[in-house]
Amino acid sequence: MPPAPPPAGPSLLERARRFPATFALIGATVLVFAGQWLGQTLTGADVVLYYGAKINEALAAGEAWRLVTPVFLHAGLLHIGVNMYSLYALGPAVERFFGHRRFLAVYLLAGVSGVLLSLVMSPSPSVGASGAIFGLLGSLAAFLYLHRATFGQFGAVQLRQLVFVALINLGMGLSPGIDNWGHVGGLAAGVALAWFVGPRFSTQVLPDGRALLLDQRPGRQIAIRLALAAAAVLILSIVAMVNVRRG
Repeated sequence: MPPAPPPAGPSLLERARRFPATFALIGATVLVFAGQWLGQTLTGADVVLYYGAKINEALAAGEAWRLVTPVFLHAGLLHIGVNMYSLYALGPAVERFFGHRRFLAVYLLAGVSGVLLSLVMSPSPSVGASGAIFGLLGSLAAFLYLHRATFGQFGAVQLRQLVFVALINLGMGLSPGIDNWGHVGGLAAGVALAWFVGPRFSTQVLPDGRALLLDQRPGRQIAIRLALAAAAVLILSIVAMVNVRRG
């Protein structure tokens, strides 16, 4: 008798139900890219990209929405394909541990932080979700480091893999045409956010021997810290835009 096939993994629909924030971000980004394609088809120019990309001169002129919109814009099919696959692969792990709200906060705040560092350090226009995805990578790595006693050898292996992936991608980011400052800004923000608003688990052993992870951060504390993190990013945004305007 042939061996039984291995059990099938969760379907795409099941993953979407378990990790709605990840799939909502993927869906929103794909819809924006469809809008880019439609605009280019109808007008001959990517008007969405033109009005949403990180362009230093436009930000200096007060177009503050460009701190957020570049996170949802992409320069081509390969660009969005690589970033959305990375989000699909990495997002569920972060969403599982951080929860839906904190996952979304890390993604957006890290994405904006990447745009901010790029604004300060690079004169070139840029778009892409990679800064936000680097933020997820940094937050997961920091989370595993902070919980290294909880996850033991498994966590150590995962942490080493994440560090390796980050170093490889930062090295690739040194190639021309890649906004590596956006990557660095997102990565640093992700690490900081994991420390400041991320979960702090303790282990409770159930009577049947199973281990249960309990987040020791109260919900009110999480909300306050998220508000403080958002306020810090807002203040840094104002300072960066004023400095760019002054030249």
